[in-house]
Amino acid sequence: MANLLYILTHIAEVIIPMFEWLGPWSYVLLFMIIFMETGLVIFPWLPGESLIFLTASFIAFHPVLKMEIVIPVFFLAAFIGDTVNYFIGCSLSRWQWLAKRVNGPGMVKAHQLLEKHGIKTIAFGRFVPLIRTFVPLIAGTMHFDFRRFMVGNLLGVIVWVLLASVVGYYFGSIPFVKEHFSLIILIFVAAALLVIATLALIRHIRRKILKRNNML
Repeated sequence: MANLLYILTHIAEVIIPMFEWLGPWSYVLLFMIIFMETGLVIFPWLPGESLIFLTASFIAFHPVLKMEIVIPVFFLAAFIGDTVNYFIGCSLSRWQWLAKRVNGPGMVKAHQLLEKHGIKTIAFGRFVPLIRTFVPLIAGTMHFDFRRFMVGNLLGVIVWVLLASVVGYYFGSIPFVKEHFSLIILIFVAAALLVIATLALIRHIRRKILKRNNML
């Protein structure tokens, strides 16, 4: 518990030495995390834009990595990941065990959005956590036109990576942020967890009410 508390309150002091120790392998690690989050549907819980944002913030006040390398790495990881996810979707009918694992509300929502908005869903769906993991998969199961999918994929990934990188870099450049980086990130994480917990509680209460009134 004490070690976890130290890590949460000294994020920069822990992560930056790790990047220094890994050296060029840091880029491989970052690539794999983003690729798995976008390309392998069983890892939607991995960090996406938050990882890009934090990495760019670290670089702003301690250039242990190079932005001119990090940005292409993130772009390729997300672009290739979505493409792989699309082809997984094309073959999903033959992988019943995987179909059962990914079947859920996220997949249903992605299917509805793709049917309604098509290429816009592929481009802008990337900005919705969890949903973005299922959009390429659903596109594959629907045999959505591959060329249109690649256009939406390209546009979405470019904007997603650049936006998170630029915002993260300038955030990390703020003097106050540099001095209190770990505390600010901890506050952000706590706020995000509070929002998630609140939404989960609301969903639970709603289900209880519907069940009590025989509406579920």
